[in-house]
Amino acid sequence: MAFDKKIKPATENTDSSEQNEELEELLDRAEQNVAEEVKTDSESVDTSGSMEAYDADDSSDDSGDNDNSDNSDDDNRNEDDSADDAFTNEEGEAYETVKTDYGLILKKPIVDEMRKSYLDYAMSVIVSRALPDVRDGLKPVHRRILFAMHGMGIRWNSSYKKSARIVGEVLGKYHPHGDSAVYDALVRLAQDFSMRYPLVDGQGNFGSIDGDSPAAMRYTEARMARISEELLADIDKETVEFADNFDGSQQEPVVMPARMPNLLLMGAEGIAVGMATKIPPHNLREIAAAIDTVITKGHSKRVPAEALEGQDAADIPAETLSGHFDSEATLEDILDHVNGPDFPTGGYIYDWDAIKNAYATGRGRITMRAKAEIVEHGRGHQIVITEIPYQVNKAKLIVKIADLVKNKKVEGISDIRDESDAKV
Repeated sequence: MAFDKKIKPATENTDSSEQNEELEELLDRAEQNVAEEVKTDSESVDTSGSMEAYDADDSSDDSGDNDNSDNSDDDNRNEDDSADDAFTNEEGEAYETVKTDYGLILKKPIVDEMRKSYLDYAMSVIVSRALPDVRDGLKPVHRRILFAMHGMGIRWNSSYKKSARIVGEVLGKYHPHGDSAVYDALVRLAQDFSMRYPLVDGQGNFGSIDGDSPAAMRYTEARMARISEELLADIDKETVEFADNFDGSQQEPVVMPARMPNLLLMGAEGIAVGMATKIPPHNLREIAAAIDTVITKGHSKRVPAEALEGQDAADIPAETLSGHFDSEATLEDILDHVNGPDFPTGGYIYDWDAIKNAYATGRGRITMRAKAEIVEHGRGHQIVITEIPYQVNKAKLIVKIADLVKNKKVEGISDIRDESDAKV
């Protein structure tokens, strides 16, 4: 049997064996069948380690009548509190609680505590950190950045503002994490070699395809890109649900209104606990044409209005009012418009069958190669590479080619030069 909390005086300095012995002695001396009044919404002992201490002799100072009534009320309240999830196991059985001179101790198997804590952590990573919401294609940090910029009035047609100011707004109101995490997310939204359609318009050094780091946030400036306005359109017209921020002082959207299919356009990549995602970016025109085909060949099944008579509209689920949509569009209909992923750095996808398999099953591997052409140059020829595969570091690629030439695995190359401009 293990205990999830051990409360001891701050001045006490003993080793683990002495602590266990002391705890056993306290449990042996503890009064049986006496429960602590616990708040219903409490799940554990105060994490700061502080707890109001209860003296077993305090009750002797009060009158007997008051003791009986108070104890009876406490017993009734604690019977209700014992049903709280934090004090019951998966079978609904209440954990034993013991009152000591140091406070209340909950006797709980360590396996139960680890299972609950790890599940809470996993769900937090899945829902609130690593994976995007399919409705707007944004992770929480990206959604908060755009919403903060919207609230600051930093639109696509306004003046640029310092990135440090934007990061501070996000940290102070919505995202209680490190400033580097927020700035890195902001930088990526502005990189045209990372995003098919950048959601942030950056001014200054926001890194390069060679792997160069961006300038510090005090030097760079940013504003929303024009396409980002489609993600936040009508957000002030109660189109989406809002929730409290981390301290309850602000409201933030649970999801963006998102007039465009952002998840397919921008793609996504994230590793959570037990699951991961990696979706490539796509072309806006192709996706729009595919959506039009799905809608044209679809139909919606709605519940007859007569069946909803007498019901309060606020109590009717949105899915019931909007109906269930089905489409007869096939994969071949989609592929008539979508030629495959559309990466910001270009390149060729090597295998068309791999694209079809990925769209059909949701899983697949796509092999890419650079776009190159051979041109005559003096008495020889040049291989000119104009596009490289997505997320390939150009500087490392050049070094790798040079190593292959040096080790004579590739022959016939006399010189390698990087003549790329800033727009690559």
